[in-house]
Amino acid sequence: MARPALVKIGKRWLYWCHRWLGILACLFFLLWFVSGIVMMYVPYPALTAAERLAVAAPIDWGRVAVGPAQALKITKQQSFPDEIRLDMAAGEPAWRIRAGTERAAVSAIDGHLLSGPDAASAVAAARRFAGGTAVARVVRINDDQWTVPQGFKWARPLWKISLADAAGTELYVASTTGEVVQNTTFRERAWNWAGAVPHWLYLTVIRRDGPFWRQVVLWTSGPAIIGGITGLWIGILRLRLRRRYKSGSVSPYHGWMKWHHVAGLIGGLFAITWMFSGWLSVNPFDWFARGGPSGGPALYAAHEGADFPALDLPALARRARGAREARLSWIGGKPVVTLSGTTEKATRIVSPTGEPLTFARQQLLENARRLLPGTPIRQTIWLTEPDLYWYSQWHDRPLPALRVIFADPAQTWATIDPKTGALLGQQNSSGRTYRWLFDALHDFDLPFLLAHRALRDPLMWLLSGFGIVMSLSGIVIGWRHLVHRRARAIAIRRRRAARAPAFSAPQGQTA
Repeated sequence: MARPALVKIGKRWLYWCHRWLGILACLFFLLWFVSGIVMMYVPYPALTAAERLAVAAPIDWGRVAVGPAQALKITKQQSFPDEIRLDMAAGEPAWRIRAGTERAAVSAIDGHLLSGPDAASAVAAARRFAGGTAVARVVRINDDQWTVPQGFKWARPLWKISLADAAGTELYVASTTGEVVQNTTFRERAWNWAGAVPHWLYLTVIRRDGPFWRQVVLWTSGPAIIGGITGLWIGILRLRLRRRYKSGSVSPYHGWMKWHHVAGLIGGLFAITWMFSGWLSVNPFDWFARGGPSGGPALYAAHEGADFPALDLPALARRARGAREARLSWIGGKPVVTLSGTTEKATRIVSPTGEPLTFARQQLLENARRLLPGTPIRQTIWLTEPDLYWYSQWHDRPLPALRVIFADPAQTWATIDPKTGALLGQQNSSGRTYRWLFDALHDFDLPFLLAHRALRDPLMWLLSGFGIVMSLSGIVIGWRHLVHRRARAIAIRRRRAARAPAFSAPQGQTA
């Protein structure tokens, strides 16, 4: 087949793909652009540690009679759990233990397992959290729009408690441990129906099935990417910058078609990168292994037993008066107690006997080496300000921080908090690639732009505006095409009916 014929066939398929993929894709494009703007200012509801600590009661050290080792034994832990902390539950000190997806709460007074609360106990927990605000409604649910993520699975069923306040607050209390695990306000819920819910395709009926929701995201954003690429390709083919069209325009189109052509040329590339990075958000085909070596936290802890030294309670009470939480951990084989108050400045790092703990740089490096035994450290970086891989946007990143770069095939980086000695995160080369393909393309989260929102926000608005014009004009064009196609099909059927011979009965018979 001659080359001109192949080019003609190729163009025909190019236009065909863009027309039919674009009709559906533009609906999603418009949805994602508008909801993306909303998400810049109103994130998905989440109960943060700071919110929880701000309303928590101070630990009543004088009533603590059950130590951490006994609490671990009561909950039948085979190894040291992912989390163990002491705080106040229903007016009494309690141990909270998390191991994998399992959670338990143990009274620190007599060691009994705290069972799921009834409605009255859940209301009491909610009122303590809300500072005594009256309750308007209480229902028991498995999940809803704001608790559908699988991270709440351990807490289900949930007590959903609506408060009688001006903000329209709703609190969710875990039926397993009796603690508040989620809070929302009317403003958050309303804006999220225009933000995160449509942007993530996060409808409860879809999100309940994680694998199904993942496929929905893949098979909506994937075709949208193809529709965007074919549209940009056509837009470039139809563009004339030098030898312009008779009208003097660079575009051969008029009306909505011209709006679609010009807006698509300006914003099309950004639209494609946003769709592509959104498609990557669910890690298609498991392309990216973003973490460090498997079992890293356990190696860093250097302690496998389900035990912890006895606490010197009077010393701890003196060391951090008014502490709301005591979190226990092992770091490099050393027991560590992190005492947290209502502010970050109130945090104290101490030993089980209450002595202040500090971590020398050499000790931090020795702890880091446990992540990859026998692997040399290629470089260390002391971070005192945000950089391209350590910055705050959706999550607070403490500074200063120590970055340890290993000379392993995966090019692992470990980040350590020099104040607490805690392992803050691990990242390999795959994770850093993902950072550029998803975070940078999708959120424009470069430190300079994050530090200058007066520049970043108008830029996001401008590009989203071109995307909205491109999408809206595409919807109008697509609708007109479908209406015209239907009208033409009806006209063809009528012409065929008019040309068909009239039916006449054979002679001697009646019709």
